[in-house]
Amino acid sequence: MELTQILTIAAKEFRDRMRNRWVLAVALVFTVFSLAITYFGGAQQGTVGLRSIEFTIASLVSLVIYLIPLIALLLGFDAIVGERERGSLDLLLSLPLTRLELLLGKYLGLAGALTVSTLAGFALVAVLLYRQFGWGGLFHYGGFMASAVLLGLAFLSLALLLSVVVRERTRASGLAIAAWFFFVLVFDLLLLGALVATSGSHGGEAIAYLLLLNPADVFRILNVFSLEDVRTLYGLTSIVPPALAKPWLMGAVMGGWIVVPLALAGWRFKP
Repeated sequence: MELTQILTIAAKEFRDRMRNRWVLAVALVFTVFSLAITYFGGAQQGTVGLRSIEFTIASLVSLVIYLIPLIALLLGFDAIVGERERGSLDLLLSLPLTRLELLLGKYLGLAGALTVSTLAGFALVAVLLYRQFGWGGLFHYGGFMASAVLLGLAFLSLALLLSVVVRERTRASGLAIAAWFFFVLVFDLLLLGALVATSGSHGGEAIAYLLLLNPADVFRILNVFSLEDVRTLYGLTSIVPPALAKPWLMGAVMGGWIVVPLALAGWRFKP
């Protein structure tokens, strides 16, 4: 495996996303929504504007959980299957390029585009928070942005796994949407239903550990336990055991969600 080949594919993939204005569009979406939530998130309580770094992060967590997984899945679902349907996959593989190099190059290029668009979308709020709260607030907000990028990379890995496994682009897009529904909407409802069905008397702590099977929940835990006031806003202090309330541990779990699906995609993409 040669790093030069991987970086060449990654640079081409990144340039293609920049050329079709994809990065700009996503960055504008994040900027508009993040500003709206930051300024008007407390309108129901009769207040507008920047209230606190805790309230800002708590408000933006929901935005990230809904938007970033969807964008990452839509970005990467046709990375391989799209090349196969266009007939360009065989041409690429006829070059002095291995399948793993092609897959990693595709992933790095898409990951670069997703990272740039995410950071650019949240940059304006970062400037406003710095002016209001100084470096202290910016430090915690920087951690939030880093975790948002990790969440996007995790779902991008899932998207490439789908793109490798499925043979038709339409089916891959359907599975990508289904994956978004499952991880963002259905997964927590299933756990909540199990908790309610047992009246919380059985498996309460086990259900808390099952949250690690969902990268969106890992992202939520990572940010909820970063600041004391954010825990209160979400009310998860009594649900998630202290053993999981460690940023380094949640960061490692998120890293696993990035590496494992990508490794499975590399294994499945073998000839």
